[in-house]
Amino acid sequence: MGSFLVNLFLFLSLFQISVSARRLEETEQFRLLKYHNGPLLSGKITVNLIWYGKFKPSQRAIVSDFITSLSHSPANTHQPSVATWWKTTEKYYKLASGDKKNPSPRPSLSMSLGKQILDEGYSLGKSLSEKQILKLAYRGDQHDAVNVVLTANDVAVQGFCMSKCGTHGSAPGRSLKGKRSSKFAYIWVGDSATQCPGQCAWPFHAPVYGPQNPPLVSPNNDVGIDGVIINLASLLAGAATNPFGNGYFQGPQTAPLEAATACPGVYGKGAYPGYAGNLLVDSETGGSFNAYGANGRKFMLPALYDPTTSVCSTLV
Repeated sequence: MGSFLVNLFLFLSLFQISVSARRLEETEQFRLLKYHNGPLLSGKITVNLIWYGKFKPSQRAIVSDFITSLSHSPANTHQPSVATWWKTTEKYYKLASGDKKNPSPRPSLSMSLGKQILDEGYSLGKSLSEKQILKLAYRGDQHDAVNVVLTANDVAVQGFCMSKCGTHGSAPGRSLKGKRSSKFAYIWVGDSATQCPGQCAWPFHAPVYGPQNPPLVSPNNDVGIDGVIINLASLLAGAATNPFGNGYFQGPQTAPLEAATACPGVYGKGAYPGYAGNLLVDSETGGSFNAYGANGRKFMLPALYDPTTSVCSTLV
């Protein structure tokens, strides 16, 4: 559930004929993201990071700052910000709150950075199955949490680079004081720097297929980790609005299009195949980005489908 299909492949298959003549919101696909009446991720949720393999401290700091940025006060951050991007997900919660004549309590979500667990010794080896990813996810807390497994660039994962750059799913929590905990959500994202950056780190690397425009400079000078941020952002949005497979999605439940994956390859206005859209550029580093974050960070984030307007919403 919640497989994140490679942005590039989706992008090319959806728009292989038209380049810019049709707006994304004019296609039937983007009017069909439906709510399936299931619960959304709600409450105060901690995001625990499980680092599998060797990551540099600077790489861990980039991801940690991104998670912190989700709830960072916009008043303390340049705009457009990561927190502003995340606010689009609140529209899903508003629509799920019930009929105006008979409203139910509106669910809400607050995310914060939780524990960080390091496994630099590759305790499960360097070739992981989906079951082993879940085993790693269980190392984090299973109550009011999303556990994010990040695999280093020398770790192979089942399906990685072939059909996905990451996944999100859910699992029953272990029993707590004699009672079984409710389900918890988990995410896996792989660092694609040495395995498939053209698939999972575009637009910071030349794509494997399609238009061969020059790659953009990554905002944090790390193609693999900046690609991780893009995929993690997409999966967090999917986990929030479709945590258990019966929230907001379109298509088959086993391979759904969700809040971010319904807008593949779109990062700024004017995007078309091979072009990520009109973006901001750091005058000092030349890095392309569309969101400011905590601690002076800059990030590239995917467009999110706006359920109130049926369009792909971009920050810039």
